[in-house]
Amino acid sequence: MKTGIIFSLVVLLFSINFLQFAIAFETEQEPNPPKIPQPTPEPKPIRMPEPEPTPEPFPGETESEKIQRLTEENNQLKQKNNNLQNKISELNNKIDSLKEVIMEQVRIILNLVNSLKGILFEKIFSPSLNF
Repeated sequence: MKTGIIFSLVVLLFSINFLQFAIAFETEQEPNPPKIPQPTPEPKPIRMPEPEPTPEPFPGETESEKIQRLTEENNQLKQKNNNLQNKISELNNKIDSLKEVIMEQVRIILNLVNSLKGILFEKIFSPSLNF
């Protein structure tokens, strides 16, 4: 039995020494230099496509028709602009009235807080402090 233990210890020591030798051998190897890449051929330049002529936006329209159409569009835009300005002024008036309402509510709340403070100090704390 003792010989089996001694034999297994010897085998264990030899295997550890062999592993150390193998690991040391692997770490001492020099790496190969990297391969030089082959030059790639230059790509052909991309040619710009020839632009197509832009078509007229309103073909077959005479100058007077263009002027009339643009005048109508201008009048419509002016009308829309006036409508928007009216809506803006209405909204501004509503905002101003809401500001006034909010300020009045704040004043009322402040008055209520002051009166509550007076009631608390006069009727609750002052009798308890007169001992």
